[in-house]
Amino acid sequence: MPPNTFAEDPTKAPDCWQCRYFAISWDPRNPYQCKMMGFKSRMIPSFEVYRADGNHCRGFMAKPTQPAAELAMQATPSVRKTSRYLWKA
Repeated sequence: MPPNTFAEDPTKAPDCWQCRYFAISWDPRNPYQCKMMGFKSRMIPSFEVYRADGNHCRGFMAKPTQPAAELAMQATPSVRKTSRYLWKA
């Protein structure tokens, strides 16, 4: 499990975009969601938490990272797909 990077520097606000609990909701009025705390809001959830509590979010947990080899395998397909139709100019 990745360490809670926010615990290392409590003066820095956590970046919700890098948190595993952050999500984009389907609701256009409240597009941002915190799955850990169970709420949706118009602003980034860490801002809402700071505004309501006066403290930075303590539930931040960094997203898991994939090794570079796995990312390279996903980015380049092993077989090139070709069209079965011939196009004439």
